[in-house]
Amino acid sequence: MPDVEAPSVQGDEKHEVHQILPSGRSVSPVNLDEKRMSISSTTAAKKILEHSHDADEAMKAFANGEVVELDEATNKRLLRIIDFRMMPLMCVVYGLNYLDKTTLSYASIMGIKKDIHLVGDNYQWLGSMFYFGYLAWEYPTNRLLQRLPLAKYSAFCIVAWGVILALFATVKDFGGAVAIRFLLGVFEAAVTPGFALITSQWWTKKEQGARTGIWFSFNGFGQIFGGLVAYGIAVGARKHGTAIAPWKIVFLVNGCLTALLGVVFFFVIPDNQLNAWWLKPRDRILAVERVRVNQQGIGNKHFKWYQLKEALLDPLTWAFGFYALTADIPNGGISNFFSQLIVSFGYTPEESLLYGTPGGAVEVVALIFCGWLGDKIGQRLLVSMGGLVIAILGMVLIVALPLENNSGRLAGYYLTQASPTPFVALLSLIATNVAGYTKKTTVAAIYLICYCVGNIIGPQTFRPKDAPRYEPAEITIIVCWGVCLIDLAFIWWYCKHLNAKKAAIRAEPGYQKLENQEWLDLTDKENPEFVYSL
Repeated sequence: MPDVEAPSVQGDEKHEVHQILPSGRSVSPVNLDEKRMSISSTTAAKKILEHSHDADEAMKAFANGEVVELDEATNKRLLRIIDFRMMPLMCVVYGLNYLDKTTLSYASIMGIKKDIHLVGDNYQWLGSMFYFGYLAWEYPTNRLLQRLPLAKYSAFCIVAWGVILALFATVKDFGGAVAIRFLLGVFEAAVTPGFALITSQWWTKKEQGARTGIWFSFNGFGQIFGGLVAYGIAVGARKHGTAIAPWKIVFLVNGCLTALLGVVFFFVIPDNQLNAWWLKPRDRILAVERVRVNQQGIGNKHFKWYQLKEALLDPLTWAFGFYALTADIPNGGISNFFSQLIVSFGYTPEESLLYGTPGGAVEVVALIFCGWLGDKIGQRLLVSMGGLVIAILGMVLIVALPLENNSGRLAGYYLTQASPTPFVALLSLIATNVAGYTKKTTVAAIYLICYCVGNIIGPQTFRPKDAPRYEPAEITIIVCWGVCLIDLAFIWWYCKHLNAKKAAIRAEPGYQKLENQEWLDLTDKENPEFVYSL
């Protein structure tokens, strides 16, 4: 263990490891003897030694006290390797995550309603049932993501949800469909928080926004791929006939492909830098060193009650959660009803499968561009708000134009697909702006629980009696997105306010940071060195 050991808590006790003590004195131990002298004067500092056993996993990389230097050329070389090994598989899996939960939308116009005897609001409840499963398992799965090997648990969930999706082809009634949709939500609950943790683990703050935007953008690629596959199956079945219903083929193809990629994920994606088989031993240490700037470490399996409490009392947590709830009421409606919405514009069911794909392209371009530009100018939130404004304009077009203007209303639908940009920006900010591993997993769980609630409410706004215009649902969407803009403005202001307070602490006379402070599993609130990204 190196000279500076890790602080933590046991039970419900919070450690105050700020360099500026309540009295205003600065504690800045530079070697073991000096540290022990400082520790004797404060209970807070004593805990640095008392709880050294639960430091971040990154501390293992520096256990021998070796000084590691990382030059810019080596940093760029490692980034290229990490991007090449990690991003393609994460992107494809995340695209399938979106495709698998929205396959029901394609099936809705391919005969599933008649075949499994859906009546009344059965379909709306199937759309929501996925998110009941997601909601029920979101917090437990976040705890498992912390306690179990991160990549291995994620791989298990990917294989499980692929198998369950394929089993949808065996469903014969509403009850069976409810069970499958619920279980699908249970196992898909791990993918988004898991990918957010992986992103915070492997990439620096300045890289995380763009990477999150890239892998999340594969929702759009999933929509393109799914629409083309469903269209091909529907046309082929009409022309040549099939032994089983076309909608069953869609579930089998998507489910089996997902399970196969889950197996690949198990062998390719490591749990952290220290067991990355595709990195040389020295490069594993350097890969940890390159994320030192994040002030977060790479993982900690110890549950800490004080970090849970801090997460629950942090205004940012609830501002994030409020956004997820409000923004995903529109998402829950559109993602489950986009095929039927396009049919309501005056197109045939087959045409709706094909004409839905450009919406995916809009989402891809918006997410990649906003992620790149937000990181480049250091303003993820403000850039992402532009995407939401475009989406609001699109929905206004749908509401304002008459039913017979099908091309204009379709163009409006395409513009709405820029709406995920702030959701992804906030997801990346959970990776970037929330430190302390227990706190991070808690905030991620709350964010995605609110996401579930919004998606449960969303399909219920599209009532059969409102077809074909669905005006109440469309107006609800505009109002929700307008409120979201206000919430985003608050988050931007509050992060600037916190950065100013931390800058004042660092400017106090005698302030010094602790050695290897980055690996002490401090929360963002208690670490004066932590700077919030905007």
